[in-house]
Amino acid sequence: MFAAARRIKDGRNGDIADDHYHRYMEDVEIIHSLGVNSYRFSISWARILPRGQLGGVNSAGIAFYDRLITALLQKGIEPFVTLHHFDMPQELETRYGSWLGAGIREEFGYYADVCFKAFGDRVRFWTTFNEPNMFAKFAYMLGNYPPARCSPPFGTCNSGNSRREPYVAAHNMLLSHAAAVENYKKNYQATQGGSIGIVIAMKWYELLTNCTEDILAVRRALSFEVNWFLDPIFFGDYPREMCEMLSSNLPKFTSEEKRLLRKNNADFIGLNHYTSIYAKDCISSPCDLETYEGNALVQAVGERDGVTIGKPTAIHGYYDVPEGMELIVKYVNQRYKNTPVYVTENGYSQFSDNSMEDLINDVGRVNYLQGYLTSISSAIRRGANVSGYFVWSLMDN
Repeated sequence: MFAAARRIKDGRNGDIADDHYHRYMEDVEIIHSLGVNSYRFSISWARILPRGQLGGVNSAGIAFYDRLITALLQKGIEPFVTLHHFDMPQELETRYGSWLGAGIREEFGYYADVCFKAFGDRVRFWTTFNEPNMFAKFAYMLGNYPPARCSPPFGTCNSGNSRREPYVAAHNMLLSHAAAVENYKKNYQATQGGSIGIVIAMKWYELLTNCTEDILAVRRALSFEVNWFLDPIFFGDYPREMCEMLSSNLPKFTSEEKRLLRKNNADFIGLNHYTSIYAKDCISSPCDLETYEGNALVQAVGERDGVTIGKPTAIHGYYDVPEGMELIVKYVNQRYKNTPVYVTENGYSQFSDNSMEDLINDVGRVNYLQGYLTSISSAIRRGANVSGYFVWSLMDN
């Protein structure tokens, strides 16, 4: 079991948190009052299938999401639904080692099918996974997220293998995505009229210097973050940089799996984007690998020649760099067949110890959002295929 209380600064847990389960009607009223026309939320796998497919469907869980979806639609708000946002039934961790066991693919497929049947008549936008690239790194490379597995030099955990397990977990998530998309397109899409995609976390990486080593570092950083998941989905295999660097630690797709991936890629790509950062090469000079970019042998650097890449925010390593928004959209559109993009997360973090006056008159957030919205508007005017934008989030983390 993952001891959450030991990982949270003041020892609390998330048992109640924002209490959306009981206060969802108030929340829907708030969304409606803001003029928001779409609400992005996740379905909890454990609430629908507490013991996986062997334990049966929890009718109370189905009923809650039924009520929420109905309440949204009554207010003219489009549900934008994620199937997996980092959580799963504990029993599947016990039974398969969560995403490390191939059996989890069938479990996810069953769960997705239950959701398509229960909610697909009213849900037109589905995403299979939220930030699987980030989840694989933090859960199986750095050990910061459950099930907290890692090994040196990337982290110190009770168990795990940081050089192999992130890629095994990602492999199983990719094949789970493809199977769920195939099922949706074959059995539901024509009658339900919806679309299905995946959401990827994406920073934009700038050159720290113009040297060849840093140029290659930018390419590796993007390959180990974005192309890691989107290349298999659209082209059937992992990017060349990963294959060359990881060798036998990177699982191989069979020819049938490659066909499954390419045939059932994604109707749209969701991008969660908050910041740009400089990329420094760690092959020619040693770096700390216990970082998000460490497996690409890249170090993220926030300043160059004593000047930060943008105004710092409350999250370490996150800066206000609005021009990065246009660059990520352009990159993804060009690489992945001009597939429609939704910016599924973008937002600004504040220091919680600010005065109440500063928190209410949050000029920093206003400026941040204005800058990023201006950047995405510029991208659209230049022909970018962007279909929507979501602020993160309705409620604070």
